Amino acid sequence: MKWKCSVCNLIRPGDKPPEKCPKCAVPGSKYAKMTDQEWEVVQRSRLTNALYTELLAMTPRLIEIAKSGIEDDLDPWCVQLFEHLLKEVTFVEASAKAELEGHMKKGKWG
Repeated sequence: MKWKCSVCNLIRPGDKPPEKCPKCAVPGSKYAKMTDQEWEVVQRSRLTNALYTELLAMTPRLIEIAKSGIEDDLDPWCVQLFEHLLKEVTFVEASAKAELEGHMKKGKWG
């Protein structure tokens, strides 16, 4: 069985919920038993969430590259490509964050 804290969303295995949440210290009564379907959603979402997290870890470097290329200003075509990169990376970064937030709100996280 899996139990999920309704306050901090920590998931714990066991036959019964913990006496108190080891993360946020609320009483075990704040834990709810997860259904098999809820647990399956969490497991299924782990790959996508890991990919989004990896993508977000890369975006600062891509933004840095884009800004350096714009600043270098070798020629208009290069600047245009780096400006496009900056615009797209900024969009992808915001979209990935929104997706992760949505996953958390829908229980697709754990």
